[in-house]
Amino acid sequence: MNDGSGKNPRPKGTGPRRQMALILAVSLGAILIIAVGGYVIGRFADEPGPEAGGTAQLALGKSVYVAQCAACHGVNLEGQPNWRQRLPSGELPAPPHDASGHTWHHPDGFLFDVTKHGTLRFAPPGYKTTMGGFAEVLSDAEITAVIAYIKASWPPEIRARQADITARQPGS
Repeated sequence: MNDGSGKNPRPKGTGPRRQMALILAVSLGAILIIAVGGYVIGRFADEPGPEAGGTAQLALGKSVYVAQCAACHGVNLEGQPNWRQRLPSGELPAPPHDASGHTWHHPDGFLFDVTKHGTLRFAPPGYKTTMGGFAEVLSDAEITAVIAYIKASWPPEIRARQADITARQPGS
């Protein structure tokens, strides 16, 4: 298309205004994507991390915990009252597994071994406990799932501290 001036006019909608509008639209789109991504990351920051094994493992862990552990350690992982004071029998009540307890002070391997084999295997002679092992009751995958479920209940800073304890354990 020639207008007779010897110049080819620009096709309609390709001028500097159109370019500026396109740059603005792309920039706003990028800002929106970053904002939504930041919201999603922040929203789920307190959710269990990938180390917890995913939702299927957590569902299994919760199911096994409720069936095998909650009677002593509490449905909400709260443990038994006065868990630091020995009973007349000499045994300690079941401790909580939530952040108020000491479960997170131990590496994963120890938690697994105590669950599988019982406390007496690791306790000094004469120690009294009702915490037997679950080797004949639970599979290794179920024990791992229960531990993942318990860990998923902890706040991020407690999970990080326990992960550090586990990482410092030889053979981790």
